[in-house]
Amino acid sequence: MATVIGLCLRVKLMRSLPSRYKVDIRVAPGTHATEAAVNKQLNDKERVAAALENPNLVDMVDECLAPSYA
Repeated sequence: MATVIGLCLRVKLMRSLPSRYKVDIRVAPGTHATEAAVNKQLNDKERVAAALENPNLVDMVDECLAPSYA
């Protein structure tokens, strides 16, 4: 779940900020068993681009970022 949450954060920031900003997403130290692997995945441009080519992941990210009116 950490990678999906991180991917949602990265996509939201990429969509919201101008392209001149560099986005780094990091898991807080000591909060995840595979912290280094998650950080590596979330900050690798090629891995993020590959993930966003997956229609199922794109749907999940879009659902995560969709406004909810409760």
